[in-house]
Amino acid sequence: MTDNSNTPPAPPGLWRRLARLLRHRWADGGLQRALPADMLERLGARVAASERRHTGQVRICIEGGLPLSYLWRAASVRERAVTQFGKLRVWDTEHNNGVLIYLLLAERAIEIVADRALARAVPREAWRAMAEHMAEAFRAGRYEDGLTQALAEVSALLVEHFPASADGGAPGNELPDTPVLARGWQR
Repeated sequence: MTDNSNTPPAPPGLWRRLARLLRHRWADGGLQRALPADMLERLGARVAASERRHTGQVRICIEGGLPLSYLWRAASVRERAVTQFGKLRVWDTEHNNGVLIYLLLAERAIEIVADRALARAVPREAWRAMAEHMAEAFRAGRYEDGLTQALAEVSALLVEHFPASADGGAPGNELPDTPVLARGWQR
């Protein structure tokens, strides 16, 4: 028998990190249950309808949990959202007015990342209020309602600041409309 009385207890930060790791792994596995294919199809159709009214591009990205590399270094949800903003090429639109609506299920976190032109036109408080509206719906488990509401609010801002041309011609669809389900754990 070994005497472990001199072994120091695990630091509290270690338990927090382990709990976060498990929460993210668990959430990644439940991504399909929370967001069925028919819901994603409806959201994609709403993005397409929205983009006919303005020159902006909107992407929705939903992730169950963060990739292991983000968890190990305690990266923020905002950092991941900005990475996805770049990875999904939302920054690369003709008018620099793309928007990413990012949802991380494991932390029930919401980030809205707007490209330069739109970010200059809309105060940060507006984005925070939008995220809070989404959070209310998500707390009740109404993901489609929250994402639909966020899309409507983002669309209203884009119509206000970047309306489609008067002749009815909006620029071509630069980015896919279908929401992205990112499986962070597997990357």
